[in-house]
Amino acid sequence: MPLQILLPMFAHVLLTALLYVFLTVARAPSIWGVGRRPDGSNPFAKIEPRISANLSNQFEWPLLFYAGCILLHLGGTIGPLAIGLAWLFVLGRLAHSVVQICTTNVRLRGAVFTVNFLAVLGLWGIVLHQAIVRLG
Repeated sequence: MPLQILLPMFAHVLLTALLYVFLTVARAPSIWGVGRRPDGSNPFAKIEPRISANLSNQFEWPLLFYAGCILLHLGGTIGPLAIGLAWLFVLGRLAHSVVQICTTNVRLRGAVFTVNFLAVLGLWGIVLHQAIVRLG
């Protein structure tokens, strides 16, 4: 079971790496001139700030996701609920990235973020429960 909690963490690392690739491609016309339009403009100028903002988001709330998963991994007792919440978080982050990069729908982005938020709170609830059980 401990390996199963590491897999969603690895999936999030891959998502973050993919966002770095997207950001590099989106900035290439401005930085290296690769893919620049005939008029010299960047065809990705509107989407580049959204990719950049989303990439920054991958280092905010996910920090607490990683901390919770690591504590569960170190504790050695990881049930299906924790694994399910971890995967829910990753799928929510993927959905959040798609919504933030491809749309300007702030309401939808907030709704998707709520899923991520609750998944991490659930993981921390499990961490707290395990700590109380060990102490009691």
